[in-house]
Amino acid sequence: MQLRSYQSCDAAAVLSWSQDERSFYQWTAGVMGDYPLREEQFGFVEKLKPFVAYDETGPVGFLTLRQPGESTDELRMGFVIIAPEKRGKGYGKELVRLGVREAFSQNGIKKVSLGVFDNNPAAYACYRAVGFVDVTAEPLETYSVLGEQWNCRELEITSGNESEEKHYVHACSCL
Repeated sequence: MQLRSYQSCDAAAVLSWSQDERSFYQWTAGVMGDYPLREEQFGFVEKLKPFVAYDETGPVGFLTLRQPGESTDELRMGFVIIAPEKRGKGYGKELVRLGVREAFSQNGIKKVSLGVFDNNPAAYACYRAVGFVDVTAEPLETYSVLGEQWNCRELEITSGNESEEKHYVHACSCL
């Protein structure tokens, strides 16, 4: 699997991976808009350093890296999603590893943070397996989604034993 910059022609594939309303909101927290999201609305991600992971079959994952606030030593990973047919096969962990590696390859980055809903245990386990640790966030961030209150866990990983190998492909077209 390799990582490359997102292109607008990737939108249809990425949007197709969120197959129901609940999983859509677990993925987006409603930040992008309401389910189902249209490709035009998904253009929002272009402001967030979006990346697509791909293998020999084509696009298989998506994530964004953005600078949260004024911090210059942190990037925030978000909107992490894997194609349904690739789930449960290690693709999620590899996508997150590639995202972390890309983040730490940028000058001055010392920390990568992210949020994950309590009701998404598979994603939480994936992030923990890659090395993210829980951070106590006060107050606890909650979202009102589908008539429920969803708690969001805060996690982070700091630079340290990251590989210098870079799997990011700068120039390519949609696969």
